[in-house]
Amino acid sequence: MERHYEHFARGYDHHKRYDERWRRIRNRYISSHPLCERCQSQGRYAEAKLVHHIKPLSAGGTHDESNLQSLCISCHEKIHQRRKSE
Repeated sequence: MERHYEHFARGYDHHKRYDERWRRIRNRYISSHPLCERCQSQGRYAEAKLVHHIKPLSAGGTHDESNLQSLCISCHEKIHQRRKSE
């Protein structure tokens, strides 16, 4: 599933957009937010595996913490499926 997402769904070169600087930001954020923030808001607890940009970088979003959200894989997929159908 992850290989499929990386290859077909992103639509850009992941390694050019997400460099070592991003990996440091991501690691720091997920360390301080280890649970999925969407699940928590619904009273569930799931381990966060991804850090999501609330406003996408392609739409002018930044790596600022106010634009980040830790998510489980399921919630991340739901967000991206919803965006594709809009």
